[in-house]
Amino acid sequence: MTTARRLTVLGAAAALAGSLVTVPAAAGSAAPARPAPTAQDSARTATPEKTPVAVGHGGAVSSVDPDASAAGIAVLAKGGNAVDAAVATAAALGVTEPYSAGIGGGGYFVSYDAKSRTVRTLDGRETAPRSAGKDLFLENGTPIPFADAVTSGLGVGTPGTPATWDTALRKWGSRSLGQVLRPAQKLAAGGFTVDPTFRQQTADNEARFRDFPATAGLFLPGGRLPVVGSTMKNPDLARTYGELATKGVRALYDGALGRDIVRTVQKPPVRTGSTRKVRPGELTAGDLRAYRALGQAPTHTRYRGLDVYGIGPSSSGGTSVAEALNILEGSDVSRLTERQYLHRYVEASRIAFADRGRWVGDPAQEDVPVKGLTSQRFADARACLIHDGKALTSPLAPGDPRHPKRCASGGKAAPTTYEGENTTHLTVADKWGNVVAYTLTIEQTGGSGIVVPHRGFLLNNELTDFSFAPADPAVHDPNLPGPGKRPRSSISPTIVLRHGRPVVALGSPGGATIITTVLQTLVNHLDRGMPLVDAIAAPRASQRNAATTELEPGLWNSPVRGQLEAIGHAFKQNPEIGAATGVQRLPDGRWLAAAEKVRRGGGSAMVVHRS
Repeated sequence: MTTARRLTVLGAAAALAGSLVTVPAAAGSAAPARPAPTAQDSARTATPEKTPVAVGHGGAVSSVDPDASAAGIAVLAKGGNAVDAAVATAAALGVTEPYSAGIGGGGYFVSYDAKSRTVRTLDGRETAPRSAGKDLFLENGTPIPFADAVTSGLGVGTPGTPATWDTALRKWGSRSLGQVLRPAQKLAAGGFTVDPTFRQQTADNEARFRDFPATAGLFLPGGRLPVVGSTMKNPDLARTYGELATKGVRALYDGALGRDIVRTVQKPPVRTGSTRKVRPGELTAGDLRAYRALGQAPTHTRYRGLDVYGIGPSSSGGTSVAEALNILEGSDVSRLTERQYLHRYVEASRIAFADRGRWVGDPAQEDVPVKGLTSQRFADARACLIHDGKALTSPLAPGDPRHPKRCASGGKAAPTTYEGENTTHLTVADKWGNVVAYTLTIEQTGGSGIVVPHRGFLLNNELTDFSFAPADPAVHDPNLPGPGKRPRSSISPTIVLRHGRPVVALGSPGGATIITTVLQTLVNHLDRGMPLVDAIAAPRASQRNAATTELEPGLWNSPVRGQLEAIGHAFKQNPEIGAATGVQRLPDGRWLAAAEKVRRGGGSAMVVHRS
């Protein structure tokens, strides 16, 4: 691409790399940069500017945050591989995106190994306490209010992110945990520049943050919302990262850090005088010791000659994206009108969500027919439900992937249960051709709202991703709580190969909208011919077996909405769906990194340039 200008990335990158790393600015319009540092920031290097697309040799990183992307680039520039850089980027996101991710949460890690041309995955999902039963969120037989479950110890699952980092590095990395944590540790100690998105997310959580002294002390400096352009430091997190670097993740799973987590969950440190009812959780030291990040086979399907790999259950992302792609395989999407394409995409999503609701849960405790859900035979049996002249009605009944029958139902319809909509995603590639797509989360923005005192990170509220009760008692729900069970997720890190080599990798935050965001971006890029950055930026629709399909303003305000309403679709507006990042291998061997142009204030795409 033609580079309008070059920006030198210093700070965390230069500190580790010891050399100059350059990042091309996007051709055309880029997302606004973070505000310039104030006088109080003179001791630290300015935050790198955000740009949504970058092309070059030597590796690539795409995330929502420039400091985090710079941390990953630094590791690549120093000779680390994609796995090393992914962990470094994720750790930095724990500093700059603490309301979306961090060591108090979990996630799913999908990695491509260029040497063996294989894809492997880690399930780092949080787990329920071993004492949990189906009635975890019931009181007197009735589900407790969702907001009460979110802001509680009851909603906190055993964190899986540190185990994911440790396992990935030991299996596939080339650097130690201490080495890759170094940029994030320095970032936490030195601080990052507060941008409008961070301030707004803090404001959205202000009321509950004030009810926890440790949380207020960290995120409401001086008792006030952080000022845009000011520096946010987190010395407690810097020390916590230092402890993990020297003692390893045993510090959390069988050490003092873990004991602090258990104490916080069992006795949430609520402000004296608060009227908020904060229920305690039952997480124990034994739950922490028993936790493992699970290596497992990826989901796989063939789509127009390409191999599409994703994450298997406990996430529903890989099976749902695969099923929807298989349904769309019978249409020449590239030749359809926008109305025809959106209609079939929406219906494929609706069908996939109907099936995931019935069949997908934690495979350790549920019989999940992954092979059937991802088979072309099952998709063909479901695709016949779609008619160009009329929309389907939700909730749609599921099919039976074990015994596919054309247009047949496999049970009674049940609505899709609620899932929070915030997370973060990063995508990394290195000079050897290795790729990582990694989505990590603490569930909703701000997680549980509870910072572990003196440790600098928020605890998750991931257990609220369980169904509190069956949507319909007559329909089996595979996502009810259980002892040590992993709640179902929609996280969908995806890697696409052609003849065993990378084509594109991507993922997104957004709760249940992750599946539709990844699906729509893939179809935009692979079928509709959009450049990756434009496929990410295109306005989104999200149908999740609900009565209405969510539309971003770009589709809500377009003529196609009326055309779809005329055949029975119903819509509601969602101002922003997802925040994807991706990398693409270009025919000449270069890497293209792509991120959002506008959503969440724009993303940060960076590459390493060989000198």
